[in-house]
Amino acid sequence: MYVYYNEIGLGDVLLFPVKNSEQNRVTFQTFGDVVKITDQNTDELLGYNVFQASKYFKQLGQGKTKLTANLLDRLKQIFDENDLNDSLEFDLTPKFVVGHVTELQQHENADKLKVCQVEVGTEKLQIVCGAPNVAEGQKVVVAKVGAIMPSGMEIKPTQLRGVDSFGMICSQKELGLPNAPKEKGIYVLDAQEKVGEVFKF
Repeated sequence: MYVYYNEIGLGDVLLFPVKNSEQNRVTFQTFGDVVKITDQNTDELLGYNVFQASKYFKQLGQGKTKLTANLLDRLKQIFDENDLNDSLEFDLTPKFVVGHVTELQQHENADKLKVCQVEVGTEKLQIVCGAPNVAEGQKVVVAKVGAIMPSGMEIKPTQLRGVDSFGMICSQKELGLPNAPKEKGIYVLDAQEKVGEVFKF
């Protein structure tokens, strides 16, 4: 999860996107210097804009900044100062991690899908994967639930042909990596990669 600041392009405003939505479906609520953005049809939270951002932050890096626990605590203080009572409880654990495919089974309802059990450190995830090169024993890049892909797609729990899936095993193209191969297939990492470590783009 990231915040964005571009004083030259956007002015003195910190952008804190939470989810993507169509621009014509948003509602804005103003709380002092903070604007809350929601989906007008579902009332789902989409994000916040903090105006006069330099008044609240001593140092703001240009561009994209990773949302840390300290930054989140500061945002909570800013919300309090502007009488916005939103809880700001977000999972800040890494969303792109090294996984290890420990088990692989054929999907019972789809010839091209495999049901994978993937260790990602402190937990094991069931992920349905359609890549032709996925195999047991591989080290792979896993986008966990809550990850936002470079395309803007959010990874959510889902069912594929009746089987639960909690994440995605990624290809180089899906990760937006330069010179990604055109052939379909997941990104297989070197065997020495440590399971659960953050995958760095």
